[in-house]
Amino acid sequence: MKKILLILLLFITMVILAYQLKPVKKVGDKFVSIMETPELINKDSLTIKSRVNVPVGYKRTTYAPGSFQEYLRNYKLKSFGSKIINYDDTNYFWQGGHIGILEIPVPKNGLQQCADALIRIRSEYLWDTNRKDEIGFNFTSGHYCAWTKYAEGYRPKINGNKVTFHKTAKGDSSKDNFYKYLNLIYMYSGTLSLYNELKPIKAKDLKIGDMLIKGGSPGHIVMIGDEVVNNKGEKLFLLFQGNTPAQSVHLVKNLEDSDISPWYQMKDNAVIPVSNYTFGSSKFVRFK
Repeated sequence: MKKILLILLLFITMVILAYQLKPVKKVGDKFVSIMETPELINKDSLTIKSRVNVPVGYKRTTYAPGSFQEYLRNYKLKSFGSKIINYDDTNYFWQGGHIGILEIPVPKNGLQQCADALIRIRSEYLWDTNRKDEIGFNFTSGHYCAWTKYAEGYRPKINGNKVTFHKTAKGDSSKDNFYKYLNLIYMYSGTLSLYNELKPIKAKDLKIGDMLIKGGSPGHIVMIGDEVVNNKGEKLFLLFQGNTPAQSVHLVKNLEDSDISPWYQMKDNAVIPVSNYTFGSSKFVRFK
């Protein structure tokens, strides 16, 4: 009887030790992970750069003051927790994919969709930095429409895929007329025109302001809003997007990798899920 009790006691002791030792290792791993991965979101901040911390082992890339890259990195955000609002003032049906709303008004006409929102951001940067003569985009037909010609009073006459421009309006270089020009671009340009117009670039050459695009109807596009690099030269990126229907432009979470979210790795020819869209057979492009 004593032998049976001794054997039973030894068995119970071994089970207890085995049970205790296994979780201790897991708890230790989790503790190390928590210590080495600080909280990446600053909920009380109001720019892209200040909203998201740099992951451990990385540092922000350096760009010249006044560059498009610094302009985007310091883009203003609404307060944390702001909702994605559609052009008709309704809430977007899913609010679980973003960590910030950019301070960009959404026109009530419903025209400012995914590609249009990024066209607006690029155009406003060129306007604000007195590079207005660089503002221009192709229509889906391939015809180039420049802001400078629109400001002179030239308007397109569209007949199927044939587009001609005629001076039919008075010259007007005002900011109000600039936004009328953008509405015209929104109507006749989009992901397909940008996909065909802009030259592809490789993932290794990506920088802030570059875009991941799938041209089509529907297609989609997102823009890089920030960039960090480690001592191995490996980079991570923040992404923001507009959407269809026209809605608040928002900084997206990485729903596939919560360890680095909202940062993303970017690779050529990869399937890249971004919020409510999955990119495949897409490419990286850069505004001229």
